Amino acid sequence: MTGKLKYCWLIGFIGFLITFASSSGNNLFMTSLIRGLIAFAVWFVLFYAAFWIFGSLKELPNNSVQEEEIFADEEQGKGGSFDLTTPDESDELNDLLKHPPANSAHINDFAPLNPPKLVKTTDDTDTEELVKVVRHLTEK
Repeated sequence: MTGKLKYCWLIGFIGFLITFASSSGNNLFMTSLIRGLIAFAVWFVLFYAAFWIFGSLKELPNNSVQEEEIFADEEQGKGGSFDLTTPDESDELNDLLKHPPANSAHINDFAPLNPPKLVKTTDDTDTEELVKVVRHLTEK
């Protein structure tokens, strides 16, 4: 574990240096130092957690592997094949295609949307009203 701690310290120090260097140009010395220390702590904890997780996954006992093999041998035949068959309905489909149903008369209820059209007339605008609007907007 001591070798892993050395790597965690190294990664934390690299994170400190990068953060301190990038923030020292825009901030005070103490602000940059505090941010660098926070970055050091975050990187250290992240890599320590990653090493711990990988270490716990790596140290699985060999008994569990043997138990999995025994369990797999016992259940080898279960769920190995799955038969998907559909009933043959080709005759019914052919009958439907040959004889369309009589009750569905060809009714066309579709009508395209015809919205009212907006027409702009030049008589509606009075130049005095436009001048008042422009003056009102420029006053604000």
